[in-house]
Amino acid sequence: MIADIESLRGVTLETLYDTPEGRLIKSCIQCGTCAGSCPHGEYMEYPPRRIIKMMQLGLLDKVFDSDSMLKCVNCYACMSKCPREIHLTEVLLQLIKEQTIMRLPVVPQELQKALENSYRYGNPMGESGRKRINWMQNLDVPVRILSQNSQPVDVLWFVESYPSYHPRGQDTARAIAKIFNRLNVDFAILGNEEKSAGECGMLSWESGLAESLVDYNMAIFTKYKFNQLVTSDPHALDAFLYRYKMFGFKAKVTHVIPFLWQYFDKLKPMLINKLHYSVTYHDSCCLGRHNGYYEEPREILKAIPGIKITEMVHNRSNSICCGGGGGGMWLDTYFKSQNIERLSDNRIKEAIETGADVLAVACPYEMPRFEDALKVAGYDGKMVVKDITELILESMED
Repeated sequence: MIADIESLRGVTLETLYDTPEGRLIKSCIQCGTCAGSCPHGEYMEYPPRRIIKMMQLGLLDKVFDSDSMLKCVNCYACMSKCPREIHLTEVLLQLIKEQTIMRLPVVPQELQKALENSYRYGNPMGESGRKRINWMQNLDVPVRILSQNSQPVDVLWFVESYPSYHPRGQDTARAIAKIFNRLNVDFAILGNEEKSAGECGMLSWESGLAESLVDYNMAIFTKYKFNQLVTSDPHALDAFLYRYKMFGFKAKVTHVIPFLWQYFDKLKPMLINKLHYSVTYHDSCCLGRHNGYYEEPREILKAIPGIKITEMVHNRSNSICCGGGGGGMWLDTYFKSQNIERLSDNRIKEAIETGADVLAVACPYEMPRFEDALKVAGYDGKMVVKDITELILESMED
């Protein structure tokens, strides 16, 4: 169940109780399911259940003065399990996080740098916007950039920052471009005009940053005519589907995997190369738990000749988060200082136990997180991480 996000624009903790969502929060039965389902629940001084109790007691200042919310990775586990269907991740925890970061005496350096980079450069890595299309170098298929050809287009492909700048993300971006061309998709990109969507981690921590990115991107979108927006980043998907609606964004939005699922009848005959891989698939929190795309990625993988699917113990709605959401991409040093095992390290152990030789993902955060976790665990020679689109292309290419 998704919250009526559009109606919550401008809502603060002080006015929350006056909304339908606030009345839902009042119905909390203090069962503790949220804390029990949280991957960091054992380390949190104030899990969602206790936050609600502190709200009732008028003691939220104690929550704000704690670093407890730094451990929330926006994985939607608590929200998906709540028997009252309270929109914890979508609403309450985001408002709490915003206040928490304002009170922290010291913001962890990695997170602070990512926020500053996003303000200044439009991406958390601090890369120049002029380099956003460098991933296209030596690409042997055409990719239209709207600033160079502004004719109406069916699909506006929002590439996002990690696929634009991170080496492994760039591999995925090139794979998507080739697949779109093979399928004759009418698509174009924003190129150097694109800035980060303000993914769910950013939107949780810094509302001023979020609104500046939303304002910028909304202005860019009005320059061009397109029928739908497609992105390979589930965090960007969340931003467009839920947060941008507060600002009047009405376009159809989807992730590249459910988008390709719409082309399945055309795609399947193109999968000609047999891949002799045993594959286990990691469910992205945003793509899976929040938006319900569990079967589409699996059905596409099953259609690739030679692939054998093996499931991890925790899968679908019970999947373990990679730890990248909610700002977690830039909190690994902080977690280490707290003696908290990275969730990506924990997840890799499950993946290895399946005996699979490929860990398939559908989120650009997961690629670097899991590849690093494999190296740390000494398993980089036993398993490789591949985006689903890379596997599709591998089966398509002559």
